[in-house]
Amino acid sequence: MQYKGSENFRHNQPERIGVLVTNLGTPDAPTPSALRRYLAEFLSDSRVVELPRPLWWLILHGVILRIRPKRSAAAYAGVWQPEGSPLLIHTAKQTEGIREALKMKYGPDVVVGFSMRYGNPSIPRVLDEMQEQGVRKLMVLPLYPQYSASTSASTFDAIAKDFSTRRWLPDLRFISHYPDYSPYIEAMARHIENHWSNHGRNQKLLLSYHGVPLKYLTKGDPYHCECHKTSRLLAERLGLAKEDYMTTFQSRFGREEWLKPYTDETLKAFPGQGVKSVDVFCPGFSSDCLETIEEIDEENRGYFMEAGGAKFSYITALNATPGHIDALVQLIEDNLQGWTSPDNLPETLATRQKLADEQKNAIYPGRDL
Repeated sequence: MQYKGSENFRHNQPERIGVLVTNLGTPDAPTPSALRRYLAEFLSDSRVVELPRPLWWLILHGVILRIRPKRSAAAYAGVWQPEGSPLLIHTAKQTEGIREALKMKYGPDVVVGFSMRYGNPSIPRVLDEMQEQGVRKLMVLPLYPQYSASTSASTFDAIAKDFSTRRWLPDLRFISHYPDYSPYIEAMARHIENHWSNHGRNQKLLLSYHGVPLKYLTKGDPYHCECHKTSRLLAERLGLAKEDYMTTFQSRFGREEWLKPYTDETLKAFPGQGVKSVDVFCPGFSSDCLETIEEIDEENRGYFMEAGGAKFSYITALNATPGHIDALVQLIEDNLQGWTSPDNLPETLATRQKLADEQKNAIYPGRDL
């Protein structure tokens, strides 16, 4: 096997630290063909759908990829922006905010980039770019506050698969979750309080997370528990009583049971229970995307209002708000400790490398290494 190296590698290249921000992914365009490619990659991941591969291959290619791309393309077309999908736009802005903050402190020695688990920019492509820039220590931050095997672990799988093809592996740190990270909780609380200050507060705060099959919980996945922990800490910070908020799960797929209570069924039932006004916030989504804009703010808004609700208010995701950027930068710096100590900063390592090069050149004179 031929292992991948840097095209323009030099032994005296300055060493740098890399921070790779990742998110779920997005199709390249709101078209059936683009959705077919995206969904084929996404739904082929055994972390996402834990069914026997031959059976799932028949279902995926025989049924789902024949029907769903057209329907999904229409939904994406409704939220698409000139710059691309909302998820791509917000992730790029978040990355730029992180890059600028770290640049102010570390200069060019910390390289920041972003990639998508599915679609573009791909993980292998961005890791290639980082390797060419001399990244020898890599931190990966998947923007999934709550851990699940279908998200965080799948991202780790993709990183590990890419590493298996490389000649020189960087040191690796992987932030698998941050459901109770206090700056993240504080950023959400202030974001919600700002919304209430500008738009008023409704009867109930619904905290909606992306769902996963119930069997993942019974097999030991901590996602359900981490979602409830985030909700509890956020409610405590906001000073809410138990009856003031509720945790639900959205975006279920297929016929099997998923985590309950379901967001759509809860909103349909609220008016009959006397809840006529509701605020909805999605703590597990770092960026607004199809699942928040189209599913929550349009589809589920409709369910609530049709059932007799009087006021529905969607509170946007944190996106690239200053509070969110500050929280992510602090999370990254907490996890960079030891790599950014005075003796381990890249410029110090480059000085050591220069001395090593001088010794090497004394042994191999005239060799371009």
